[in-house]
Amino acid sequence: MTLTLKAPVSAEIVVRKSRFIACVQPVSGREEAQAVVDRLRAEHPDATHVCWALLAGGHSAAVDDGEPAGTAGRPMLEVLRHQQLEGVLATVVRYFGGVKLGAGGLVRAYTEAVAQALQDAEKVRRVAQRQVTSQVPYALEGLLRRELAQAGYELIESEHSHLVTLVYEVPEDALAEWQTRLDDLTQGQVVWKT
Repeated sequence: MTLTLKAPVSAEIVVRKSRFIACVQPVSGREEAQAVVDRLRAEHPDATHVCWALLAGGHSAAVDDGEPAGTAGRPMLEVLRHQQLEGVLATVVRYFGGVKLGAGGLVRAYTEAVAQALQDAEKVRRVAQRQVTSQVPYALEGLLRRELAQAGYELIESEHSHLVTLVYEVPEDALAEWQTRLDDLTQGQVVWKT
């Protein structure tokens, strides 16, 4: 079972005058993660390093951002893996305090910063989603949209041609029940494209 975070969490530690500001937050993928890192760089222009680690969508990343290789991103990534997290970005903004920490000290500092942030994190079970495309006659569009809203499924896109096409995501473990329900409500008029 993989977990993700319900909301972003952060912590700050000071190690031998260097300040480490950690944040761990849910993200959908690398593009969103890169946007967060870019925003942090803009918010902390005087920071020495903005290191990060990502586990999302089957992709991982460990970025040392100028720290010695393997002393920042990799230890942060290992903390995320150890806690069985997925869809999560860990960032640490470092302000150098004038005292070199050495490779071992850096590994401990980055590991500790991320672990501190995760101490108060609310973890939730990650539910695999499946993108579904449903086509219905115009007369059934309102019904399908109401059912989507009632189930809490977010509409990704819609298209109107000879049929109304709605694209949305459904939890994988609820897909069969969802399809049966809509087939019953529409008397089999839904065309499924999964």
